[in-house]
This record gives sequence, structure tokens and C-alpha cells, in this order.
Amino acid sequence: MEPLDLNLLVALDSLLDSRSVTEAARRLHTSPSAMSRTLARLRRVLGDPLLVRSGRQLVPTPRALELRSEVAALVERSRAVLTPRAPVDPARLERGFTLRADDLVLAELTGPLSVAVRAHAPGVTLRFLPDTGEGTADLRDGRVDLAVGVVGHTEPEIVVHRVFGDRLVGVAVPDHPLVTGRATVAAYAGAAHLAISRHGRPRGPIDDRLMLHGRTRRVFATVPDLPSALLAVRSGEFVCPAPAHLAARAITALGLATFEIPLPLPEITIGMSWHSRNTADGAHRWLRDLVESVLAPPQDTTRRR
Repeated sequence: MEPLDLNLLVALDSLLDSRSVTEAARRLHTSPSAMSRTLARLRRVLGDPLLVRSGRQLVPTPRALELRSEVAALVERSRAVLTPRAPVDPARLERGFTLRADDLVLAELTGPLSVAVRAHAPGVTLRFLPDTGEGTADLRDGRVDLAVGVVGHTEPEIVVHRVFGDRLVGVAVPDHPLVTGRATVAAYAGAAHLAISRHGRPRGPIDDRLMLHGRTRRVFATVPDLPSALLAVRSGEFVCPAPAHLAARAITALGLATFEIPLPLPEITIGMSWHSRNTADGAHRWLRDLVESVLAPPQDTTRRR
């Protein structure tokens, strides 16, 4: 048996449709002699003459007539497979997406993204999951379509796209001395602190920077998520760090205020992660663009290549 050559299928379709070696060659941009050799090969592969001369014309054999519609359908389906899809129309999209987001992002993303999806793609359903610290296994096996949050280490098959960079600010009640007065390193270190860590770690970059100044802070409690910390800060006793952009609406809604932390702290990089199999999918690309437009400050929005 000869190796499978799908070019033969295209040539057979053209030959059976035109019933002419010369016309089939013209359609496929080749020479009549090359098409004659292809016809000879097709006859050998199929064990049938396919087209035989009748006067000055070629006429199909019964086997050729039997194959005609099946070959045409196969070639048409092949062309459809190899043709780029038309742009996705969100209004006609029927699909469900599962998103995983860490607590820094989840509260800010859920409402605005749900409103935007309902307005532009009413057939789309969103399922939000918290970040459980599993890494990227859920992206790899398809349980999660898109992860949003602080960018960390990932596997080679996972695509990571930076959405924007946020900075940490201090949060306290409006009449707290760090808000009404000057937030010096000494004053900041001497405040009553809440730390935010999903794993309960009381130390982090803030403590490392304070040590450079010969200072330490007193962390009275460690909470697993930002919303819990902000609610606790309302008591007036504590301060906590928060991402300036992501937490802005929550801070305002809770009647809290911000102050500049007097330390050079690293940027919080907020990004999206997905498995590479979804990169070219039109519906997935539409979702990524929508998430980016919802989350990022306009001046920080960057486009994927």
C-alpha cells in the first residue's frame, strides 16, 4: 500500500469534476503532464481507470461515479478544517469558562466581568474559583480555563501575560496618625499591623525592608485574604498593606484611607495564565481581552502578540 497522500484526494476531486486532465491541471496550477502522472498514480492506488476516453472526451467509470460525491465532501471538509475561523461574535457565543483568581483579584474582577459578559455575551457562563495554591495543574488538565492574579513561577506549556503592575500602600482608618501625619519608617514600624498570607506567614518583603533600617514591626494577626484584613482595619486598631489599584474601590466603600508605606517595596505583578492549547482559540482570546480591559488601568493595558 502506498503512503497516504492527501494531495491525491484534491487531484481526484478536480479530475472527476472537470473530466479533463488539462482543466484539472489549470485549476491546481500544475502542468498537464504532471496531472497525467497523478492520474496514473490514482488509477494504480484505486485499481480502476477512473476516466476513460470516449471519442475526444474522458468519461468516468462506475467506480469514479461512485466516488464523486464522497471525494467532493472530503475535500470540502478538509478546506474548512484548514481555513482560519472567522472572528468570534460574543453575542452568539455559547460557552462556559472557569476562572481561578487569588483574593487580591477575585473581589475586583467578579462583579465587573460578570456585568460585561452579561451585556456583550449573554450565552456565556462564568465560574469563579479561589486560588488554592495548586500551581498550574488545573490549567494543564483543563479544569480551569484562565488563572488571574499575582504572577509566579510556572511550567513551560503555561502562557503568562502581564496585565499591569500594582504597588502596595498602607490602609488605616481616616483619623489614624499614619494617615493624618507623616508616615516615617519609625512611625510605620511602631504601628499595630495585620499581615495577609494565605499560608499564615507573618513575615514578608515589608519585614525585609524594615530590617535594613534596623526596625521590626509587631504583627498582631495574620489573615488569609485581603477582604478580611480590610474589615479588621475598620476597628481603628490596625494597619495593613493593600494593592493600590486593585483595592481602591473596596477601601473607599469601607470608609478607609491610604498612606504611602515609607519603604521601597517590589511591584505586585498582576497577570493571566492559561495553557498554550487555548492561545489561538477565538473565544478564549475574547475572554482574555475582556478580563484585561476590566482589570488594568487604561495607561497600563498592554496587548498580547
